[in-house]
Amino acid sequence: MMLTVEGLVAAYGRIEALKGVDLTVAEGEIVALIGANGAGKTTLLMSLCGRPRAKAGRIRLLDDDIAHLPTFAIVRKGVAIAPEGRRIFPRLSVLENLRLGAVTADPAYFDSDLKRVLGLFPRLKERLDQRGGTLSGGEQQMLAIGRALMARPRLLLLDEPSLGLAPLVVRQIFDIIAAIRAEQKVTVFLVEQNAHHALRLADRGYVMVNGRITLSGSGAELLANPEIRAAYLDGGHG
Repeated sequence: MMLTVEGLVAAYGRIEALKGVDLTVAEGEIVALIGANGAGKTTLLMSLCGRPRAKAGRIRLLDDDIAHLPTFAIVRKGVAIAPEGRRIFPRLSVLENLRLGAVTADPAYFDSDLKRVLGLFPRLKERLDQRGGTLSGGEQQMLAIGRALMARPRLLLLDEPSLGLAPLVVRQIFDIIAAIRAEQKVTVFLVEQNAHHALRLADRGYVMVNGRITLSGSGAELLANPEIRAAYLDGGHG
């Protein structure tokens, strides 16, 4: 398993956001986590990166226990995140943003990694010298994912990559995520409110409600599940 989470508990102050989460992501998989706003999805991703720190439970990346490592050490182990809201550096150029993503990687790989990322995102190649803040929402999302890939991750965490994007751009982003797995050989753990796109793409999926995993299965099984359809697809979430 690339990622194994067992009994994970995390809190903000006295408020428990994660209440004993168990899940796995196998090497080479795309796994989706869906759920309503406030379910704890983003907290789970951030806990995998060390903030908030796990109060209880285990987080294993391959054979390493990373639950109590600082964030920089987790990144060096091969975990990268494209966070919710993109959080690029708006005053820096596209190239400078990508350089910052590569800070923890071996500099010898920079040129080949840059070429690979720009191959995935031709739009970024056209805008290398442009400030990040001048890009469209879709281009900023591409930059956030590209920046994460520059860290040479084994596990890529994506937090709401379709948020606020037009339907056509959403389809492009999900096509790119499929290409990342196929061409870059990167394992992907995807948090997404757009259940329809996420479950169509994912090998497997989990459903989170109030800090707990309530359901899991293949992407196809969850798409066909009447409860999932009612809660996340027919109800306007997907």
